[in-house]
Amino acid sequence: MTPEPLGVWDVFLRMLCSMAVGTVIGTEREYSNRPAGMRTHILVALGACAVMLTGQMIFTQYSSYGAAPDPARLAAQVITGVGFLGAGTIMREGTTVRGLTTAASLWAVACLGVAAGGGYYAIALIGMVFIFITLTIFEMLQNRLMGQSSSMVFYCLETDDIATTLEVLNVHARRQNAGIRDMRTLRREDGSFQLLFQADIGGFRCKKRRQGFLNGLATEPIITSIHISAHWENEPAF
Repeated sequence: MTPEPLGVWDVFLRMLCSMAVGTVIGTEREYSNRPAGMRTHILVALGACAVMLTGQMIFTQYSSYGAAPDPARLAAQVITGVGFLGAGTIMREGTTVRGLTTAASLWAVACLGVAAGGGYYAIALIGMVFIFITLTIFEMLQNRLMGQSSSMVFYCLETDDIATTLEVLNVHARRQNAGIRDMRTLRREDGSFQLLFQADIGGFRCKKRRQGFLNGLATEPIITSIHISAHWENEPAF
């Protein structure tokens, strides 16, 4: 018995279901301040759904001629191959990983390209719409849920002991799950030091964690002063 082909409504519902799965799992990861967040998971889910739908349509189309193609083989090859391309867009900046959403979008678009190349326009076009929504509307929703538009904050502190201050800074950064990068040091004429750095504190309760990070450093006796800056102050000489 030849299986019934999938209709546009079936494709829509399965794409919608995959988006729901990616949203729920990705939002949880976002609240945990993990590198791969809501949009990344949605893109991966949509791409995987598109490949699987394409494999099923190929099986339905050619089984009527007596052939028995494997619907899972297509998905396995695409997932493995495009992963190398996406890895090239991922960069590590200190403790922060960036480029995951771009890697996921490349992977998802490649999957939809397979669907379009097979002549399955419903999969390609509906998937394209969902990916576009993910990269635009969901970005605004993500920023609203997190309560911030940017997770990067500039800090400026003064200390007499730079070595001990760096140890204290790492302790508080781990406590608040903050990524420290672009650290710069200026030695003053009186022998003290000015330390400038950026802290990436995003995700769940980010505002409270930012304030906790600032208050924690302010209570350290080794740090004479600390404040948040909108940009680099007194560009130091290296």
